[in-house]
Amino acid sequence: MMNTYSIGKVWPQDAGMLAKVDALLAQEGIERDGNLDYTCAIFNDDLDVIATGSFFGNTLRCLAVDEHHQGEGLMSKLVGHLIEEERVRGNLQLFVYTKVAAAKFFRDMGFHEIARVDGSLMFLENRPGGFDAYLRELAATRRPGTAAAVVMNANPFTLGHRHLVEVAARACDTLHLFVLSEDASLIPFEVRRRLVREGVADLPNVVLHDSGPYIISSATFPSYFLKDTAAVNENHARLDIAVFQRIAQALGITERFVGEEPTSSVTSIYNRIMAEELPRAGISCQIVPRLATADGNPVSASTVRQALHDGDLETVRALVPDTTYAYLAGPEAAPVLKRLRAAQNVKHY
Repeated sequence: MMNTYSIGKVWPQDAGMLAKVDALLAQEGIERDGNLDYTCAIFNDDLDVIATGSFFGNTLRCLAVDEHHQGEGLMSKLVGHLIEEERVRGNLQLFVYTKVAAAKFFRDMGFHEIARVDGSLMFLENRPGGFDAYLRELAATRRPGTAAAVVMNANPFTLGHRHLVEVAARACDTLHLFVLSEDASLIPFEVRRRLVREGVADLPNVVLHDSGPYIISSATFPSYFLKDTAAVNENHARLDIAVFQRIAQALGITERFVGEEPTSSVTSIYNRIMAEELPRAGISCQIVPRLATADGNPVSASTVRQALHDGDLETVRALVPDTTYAYLAGPEAAPVLKRLRAAQNVKHY
């Protein structure tokens, strides 16, 4: 008698079904991510979960097929279902985490390797040559001499960010400054990039780049945006750093400068792993002490956001460059300020 299977969404409120999903994932040595946008399962006639998969943003993850049903084409059915759900949401450029042992399957489905970690975890995308094209664009900006990098969200660009850029720019011939493209912050990417560009315009050796989906994004390092220490997957941090190593090769980067993180535990974890991993690739990791105010408090974007939320422009003025203040105090910033003042927790976002 031929077995019949069905596929459907697993609702976040369905604790019993999620327990079955978790049990199947555990068989494959996988822990379900704490934050997912969608989870599905393939069921047999007895409503046993025999395959499962999920996605967060445009990244497929938490994929598993019961060992007794492997070789029955269930993974193809599962991934096809997830890709269609992503398409409905408008996500056409997709990424996937998978064990190296499963890489051939995803290559056969049109995915292409970007990076791998410790020979076990692989990161792939479905756009042919997507990452290679990004690397070529970066390589076109390469200049003679030494090169370093800074990566920032700049939500918004503060005097602390400016201090970090100045320290890094003095230490190299060319500083490649990456602004996170992920629109997961209260201040939109287009505004953040503009404020960074205006804030470093007087530094001739700084080259500004968009990070795209390849540096600290919901694809490479989702827990950066969750601001929850318990949710940090250190393998994702290592994966993000592995991707950065390829970017560094394209630009001849031998140093990465990061700000000390006395208040953000998530970024502190990321900095620790970066300090472990980058030297193995011949890239030094320089942790720069945070710029402090006259009363000894670190200058931080979260403090600026809180002041904006509270309507305290005097505090904002003391913590940001003139270019940032001119925008925030002007009429153009009204929609952003409205969004900030409506937020429940401006310090996290």
